[in-house]
Amino acid sequence: MKKILLLSLALVTLISMSCNQSSKTGQMVKKDLFGTHDGKEVYLITLRNKAGNVIRLTNFGAKINWIEVPDKNGKMDNITFGYDTFEETVNGDMSFGSVVGRFANRIAKGKFAIDGVEYTTPLNNGPNTLHGGPKGWHSVVWDTEIHAEKDSSSVKFSYLSPDMEEGFPGNVKVSVTYTWTDNNEIVMNYEWTTDKKTIVNVTNHAYFNLHGAGNGDVLDHELTLKASAFTPVDSVMIPTGEIRQVAGTPFDFTTPHKIGERIGENYDQLILGKGYDHNYILDNKEEVDVTVYEPVSGRMLEVITDQPGMQLYTGNFLDGTKSGHGGKVFNYRAGMCLESDHYPDSPNRPEFPSTIINPGETLKSTTIYRFSVK
Repeated sequence: MKKILLLSLALVTLISMSCNQSSKTGQMVKKDLFGTHDGKEVYLITLRNKAGNVIRLTNFGAKINWIEVPDKNGKMDNITFGYDTFEETVNGDMSFGSVVGRFANRIAKGKFAIDGVEYTTPLNNGPNTLHGGPKGWHSVVWDTEIHAEKDSSSVKFSYLSPDMEEGFPGNVKVSVTYTWTDNNEIVMNYEWTTDKKTIVNVTNHAYFNLHGAGNGDVLDHELTLKASAFTPVDSVMIPTGEIRQVAGTPFDFTTPHKIGERIGENYDQLILGKGYDHNYILDNKEEVDVTVYEPVSGRMLEVITDQPGMQLYTGNFLDGTKSGHGGKVFNYRAGMCLESDHYPDSPNRPEFPSTIINPGETLKSTTIYRFSVK
């Protein structure tokens, strides 16, 4: 049922992209030069829906740079991490709002094998490769297509990842289409193909704080995460292979709990991760996989995805040394991430859902961020 729903939404998006009616609607699209990188122009693209709510995207790393939505009193604020200038963006945190790949999350020891051939990827997270390596998809300039439509505006970012980029085999063509709807949904449609058998695991790495980015921490956010199990990790954050049920543990968010309610408990996985930094195995039985509610502002975020996993990260390594829009400082646990993807280290765990793609295949995935108030 979940796949049918997401495929239907993707089809509606594709149909709407076939014509350009921006002059007849309240939709607004603005494209500004943001900078240059490796001889290519980098843009900052603003999408405004009929309600006047705004997101900003950039083709550097196919990033979400800004999400401005109202609280329950109509007060507007940006609720995601990003930067005001391209210089800050290129020199800042690689993950803020980025599409990460080729392999989102960690690969143990930077090694994996396909059909008996071993590949080595650069280590950038202790003994592991994280998010495709230091020069992954977060750090390249993507091609840009803009579509302004009757009920939504879309931006398609495309990139050709060359064979052996960061050690990964195959020429991979990847795209992500962001659609900003009048229902305050960011619909992210991913698509990828290859000319050589390879692995791909792609996600968006936006940080959220429903108080407003840089306004306190997320410990009072109420989280519901429809996952009955998660994948415990070892001391370097690589899954052990165990599938552990969340029932009776601080990892149980199948009913609402504040993020800070149990984060400090003396529980092995919270100690190893210095908080939540774990892959949840989604039940995928209901339309909405994750709900985050912040009671002071009344803002709510819902996440809908067809992916098997959801990495919950609670800003455990934010330490006040990074700042974003308007110079706002990101202190300890000032943001949370909800990364819809496959499990960490899947290439080395054949029992996990596969991230292999073969030549001639086209793989697709959809994730939706939906914003509202209550």
